[in-house]
Amino acid sequence: MNDDSSLGHRQRIDPVGRVSDGWYWFRWPASLADVGDGAVVYHRAGSSEPASLPLLRRAGKATSFVLPLAPADEVWLEEGAGEPLVVPLPPLPLRVGRPKAVALILILLAREEGWDLLSTARNLAGILMSLPARGARRTMDALLGRLLIAMQMRDERNPVAHVRTSLAAGVRRVLLKPLHQLQVLAGAAGIRWVSAGDDPQMLLDLTSVDIVLPAGWYRFRCRLQVLAGHLVSPCLYADQGSGFKPNLLVRIPAPDATGRIDMLFVLPRNTVGVRIDPSSRSVEYSVSDFKLIREPRWRALLFMLLRREESGCIDWNASTRLARNFLRTLIFGGLSAAADHLMSQQPYAQQPSGFDYTDWVRRFDTLDESSRNLCARVSVLSERPLISVLVPVYNTPERWLRRCLDSVLKQAYPHWELCIADDASPAPHVQHVLREYADRDERIRIVRREENGHISAASNSALALANGEYVALLDHDDELRPHALLEIAEAINQQPTLEVIYSDEDKIDEKGRRFQPYFKPDWNPQLLLSQNYLCHLTVIRTERVRCVGGFRAGFEGSQDHDLFLRCCGGLSEERIRHIPKVLYHWRAIEGSTALERDAKDYASLAGARAVREHVSSIEGVRVEELPHGHYRVRWPLPSPVPKVSIIIPTRDKVDLLRKCIESLFERTKYADFECIVVNNQSSEPLALRYLHDIAGRAAIRVLDYDAPFNYSKINNLAAEHAQGSVLCLMNNDIEIITEDWLEEMVSHAVRPDTGAVGAMLYYPDGTIQHAGVILGVGGVANHAYLDRPAGYPGHGARALVTQNLSAVTGACMVVRRSVYFKVGGLEERLSVAFNDIDFCLRLLEAGYRNVWTPHAQLIHHESATRGSDDSKEKRQRFVAEVDFMHARWDGLLQSDPAYNPNLALDDCSAALSYPPRHSAFHVVPPARAT
Repeated sequence: MNDDSSLGHRQRIDPVGRVSDGWYWFRWPASLADVGDGAVVYHRAGSSEPASLPLLRRAGKATSFVLPLAPADEVWLEEGAGEPLVVPLPPLPLRVGRPKAVALILILLAREEGWDLLSTARNLAGILMSLPARGARRTMDALLGRLLIAMQMRDERNPVAHVRTSLAAGVRRVLLKPLHQLQVLAGAAGIRWVSAGDDPQMLLDLTSVDIVLPAGWYRFRCRLQVLAGHLVSPCLYADQGSGFKPNLLVRIPAPDATGRIDMLFVLPRNTVGVRIDPSSRSVEYSVSDFKLIREPRWRALLFMLLRREESGCIDWNASTRLARNFLRTLIFGGLSAAADHLMSQQPYAQQPSGFDYTDWVRRFDTLDESSRNLCARVSVLSERPLISVLVPVYNTPERWLRRCLDSVLKQAYPHWELCIADDASPAPHVQHVLREYADRDERIRIVRREENGHISAASNSALALANGEYVALLDHDDELRPHALLEIAEAINQQPTLEVIYSDEDKIDEKGRRFQPYFKPDWNPQLLLSQNYLCHLTVIRTERVRCVGGFRAGFEGSQDHDLFLRCCGGLSEERIRHIPKVLYHWRAIEGSTALERDAKDYASLAGARAVREHVSSIEGVRVEELPHGHYRVRWPLPSPVPKVSIIIPTRDKVDLLRKCIESLFERTKYADFECIVVNNQSSEPLALRYLHDIAGRAAIRVLDYDAPFNYSKINNLAAEHAQGSVLCLMNNDIEIITEDWLEEMVSHAVRPDTGAVGAMLYYPDGTIQHAGVILGVGGVANHAYLDRPAGYPGHGARALVTQNLSAVTGACMVVRRSVYFKVGGLEERLSVAFNDIDFCLRLLEAGYRNVWTPHAQLIHHESATRGSDDSKEKRQRFVAEVDFMHARWDGLLQSDPAYNPNLALDDCSAALSYPPRHSAFHVVPPARAT
């Protein structure tokens, strides 16, 4: 053995050419344990990259390993930094036969596994079963690989997880590996994980130990301490053999004060990989006690039923409620439905993926001492309107009633009056508490009704007390933020003609913990017909409330929604203001619609009646209740229905075009449409033959566009030739799946104020490809809820309901022909990207509203015939189109009115924005471990 100085701090173990093909046994004396932390053995087979062998460091023991070598192979010992090594080297590696090599590997493996007889027997059985099928060499390679992994897991510098798939299988040790933008650093303080970007990923390496996780309930536990930065949107992905996909995502709750994470989730069958994404921001952390344990169903149910407080103690009140609800669902819906419902009630299931709301609140929405000094803001107001806070009360638990009233007393804005109507509450504490507060502050006015008239009558009684210019609606167990009325007054000062003002909201549980925010869009009339998105906090000019008749009996449970529809009807957008800040906490207690949307069945029925009455002046309109408690308005089609011209650009790829055309004619029940196929330089014989064949079919015309691809020019050309009064732009990789898709889209498009109408598009695997467009995401725009599974509700359940959006994709877009040409058609300077977005924004500029509906559903195979933008010319074109959009629409791209500034522009699933794109409070600095 000679030292080769050309290798730096290396000591060559086997000189090149001194070995022949075969298995070799390397053995060091115990003194090798004194080598520094940087010492590593490397093996290079031929000209391949060197592979490290982390097999050293067995304090007080000799160190051995077995390798197959060839004459061109090298093995050396290297120290990464510091002084050159002074290590006693072994003699030349001893060549051994294959049987002895197997025996040595088994002995070394048994030592690494703690001389576990069961593991040794399992290894031996594995060899015997593998030999006939895989051969001796592949079997030994696999056995050697297992030895390397076992040694890595014994090395204290390598993080390890413990996995159990069943009681019989026992606990297996599995390596935790950095997968993407993550580095593992070992030091005196232990192992640190440091991210190198905004998408760190760590892998639970199941394949290296041949573990496949069966379907079932799994409990995930670990201790995760944040050392720097923040955990934002931690989540877990499962791989069933086809990669990590968003539809197999599980949200991980934020660790408690001690760093403990303890959660339960369901894995699909044949999970071969588990990936943990600790944060969507840069972070440094340590992780220990990592366990993934498959639990029997009874134990999983027990875990979910026993709700624990932050201290770790069981919250018996919450657990009792969960058990009662579980039994009720079990009786009426069966065990699976009861388990699903119980799972949905877990704290970490209360927020969609992409949310770590507790951390976000602490950093960006916490009123600290400096931000509580709001008097200066009040003093500069030129107008200080009196705001009457209406509170109908009935048998409110004393604790929540006091919290509600105290939240009004704590308002920074002093010009308010509290108008309370007690709806003949039989509970004696109600009147006692109300009189106590009225005696404390003269701004509190109380009326007690002689008989119970329910919430609409009680709200009208409170309204009768109001002297203010505006009324604010507050439920008797909810809370206002301390700055809520100040924000309202400032909005009125900025625009004195405002009639309706509403804010964002969140929910608050019995422990005062905030969760499940609803960050709302600006004025969105179509969304208000689908759900009561205004909800809390809403403030309306008092004169307008009285003018429309106040609260109406017969709409109890949705009396506010009914009032909002009537108050907003006929108002211009300029007189309705959205304040994108959480000003209201909705109390989530048992029986409240804040906790469960179906907690009040009558509320959904009343809401549907309110919407139905609001649109009743339109003949033929229908309103339906949806299973998730929201509504669908089916607008009538004119009689006769307008002719629709469906424009389909295409180039070659006859299989896609055929599927599009055939599904279009087989599955579309709309009575009157034509199909204009625009051939853009197809050259494949099969494609040309198919185009020739369909040109002779009724209701199909084929136009030729013999020029380089320009999506805008192609569609503008076809629109000129269209015979229909309604246009449908459609990609040739669209496949129809619901027969009423065109009726749904046209029924919206023919409404006078509607511009473009978009559909719900799915990828062939059933995940979402398009649920509308969000401006600003990724720089210009991107599709909402991209890659989420079908049925994904989205933020505020908006992926389930019809609404106004700023833009929709041109892959399937319906618009009236007259409107199309009124705004100039598609912008021909945008030949490929963003022409549909630009078109939609010009529609907005012209005063139209674009609509997205989830009730028209199609499959999109995504630009399969155009190819990818991977050439230099295409990349330059794309950059030019991005620059064009920013030059024309930059202000709007940064502030989409249909997307809240508290939501992120680097995510398609409405994750929280770090920080929000508006200034709210003093930002609390991140916590740092001591």
